[in-house]
Amino acid sequence: MCEFCTKHGDGKVWFKNAANYANDLLADLRRRKYIKDFFQSTIEEGIVTLGRLEVLFQKKKALPQRLVNQMVARAREEHFGQVVTIEDIREIVGKAATVVRMPCACRWAAMKKENRCCYSVSYTPDHWYGELDMGYFGLAQDEGLESLNPEQAIAQMEELDKSGSVHTIWTMMTPFIGAICNCQPGDCLGLRTLSLDVETMFRGECVAAVDEELCNGCGTCAAACQFSAISSSQVAGGFQAVVDREQCFGCGLCRNACPAQALTMVSR
Repeated sequence: MCEFCTKHGDGKVWFKNAANYANDLLADLRRRKYIKDFFQSTIEEGIVTLGRLEVLFQKKKALPQRLVNQMVARAREEHFGQVVTIEDIREIVGKAATVVRMPCACRWAAMKKENRCCYSVSYTPDHWYGELDMGYFGLAQDEGLESLNPEQAIAQMEELDKSGSVHTIWTMMTPFIGAICNCQPGDCLGLRTLSLDVETMFRGECVAAVDEELCNGCGTCAAACQFSAISSSQVAGGFQAVVDREQCFGCGLCRNACPAQALTMVSR
């Protein structure tokens, strides 16, 4: 069981614990301020900082370990995530009382391009996301938050799943769960930190497993993997996919891509 599950799960996987979606957590004034300033303080400043770190990483091939530890510790306190599967999405969103879709702040900060692939959920009719400053996207406060029912949101995320998006779930001042993001590694601020060996998210609760009898070694799964977790080994008559369980983040994209249905997601 992961650290968050032990501390915030109440005997469950932490992101399936309804208490972490509870609006009474918003009584914390620090959290309310964090949410109000989120786009500027976390996303905008994070993009600038990440750009500098990427330059440093290219020169040194590694970041100072003390800096890495500080970044991870701060992320776990403020805005930390975990990769989830589409099955997790169906369970989490299916229980929501309200759901909104909004623009992806990471893509807006990096490219000033609106892409609506982020979803916020509330387990009570009293939603929390009115605190977000939509003026960041050049929108009025009553714009940009598209209300959906759970079935609509799940269907949209299933389409994003098919297009190769990685699903991640994020806290807004841990343990309050604020958003489900569906993004590409090159665009997502959280996923980009992984290339710097800074893990601001947990691996998923599942890991990919290969059915050796079904695998034909075509390599489609390796091409679909966003985390370089799949290689191949030579076997009698050809090649076979091999999953590095430590490198695998459990997103399920390889499973979706496999034409032989030789990959499944199993509990880590």
